[in-house]
Amino acid sequence: AGKRAVVLGRSNVVGAPVAALLQQCDATVTVCHSRTEDTAAILGHADVVIAAIGRAEYVRGSWLKPGCVVIDVGINAVDDVTKKAGYRLVGDVNFDEAAAVASAVTPVPGGVGPMTIAMLLSNVVNLTKASLGEAPDPLPGRLGDAADFFTGS
Repeated sequence: AGKRAVVLGRSNVVGAPVAALLQQCDATVTVCHSRTEDTAAILGHADVVIAAIGRAEYVRGSWLKPGCVVIDVGINAVDDVTKKAGYRLVGDVNFDEAAAVASAVTPVPGGVGPMTIAMLLSNVVNLTKASLGEAPDPLPGRLGDAADFFTGS
């Protein structure tokens, strides 16, 4: 059986595409959104959590299954008078609480953002090669490895 994945957020930019990718890796996927009842109970069964709901530090550590993997896609500005700019950036997950429970948590800032930029540049290189008639480079990482994680192989 596949791993249980919960995607918080149903946007066409993150939520829906991530849910489809996880299903292709044989994960059992649940999509939650701002109107989902008892999100905490649903997250408590998830092996993988993808947070893209647009609410600062919405996901609490107490909601998470011990040992889960958390990917925080959110980026939110919260007031912070101790910072020169008057605010600081946080994700959709309370990082400190999640880090105490999860086996891995992506930080905000510095987690998903740099990876997004790296993949965009990789795509630009591959499109340039394709336009010149050259073979594109393989994608960094291997989807097969991800599929193995979700199927438990």
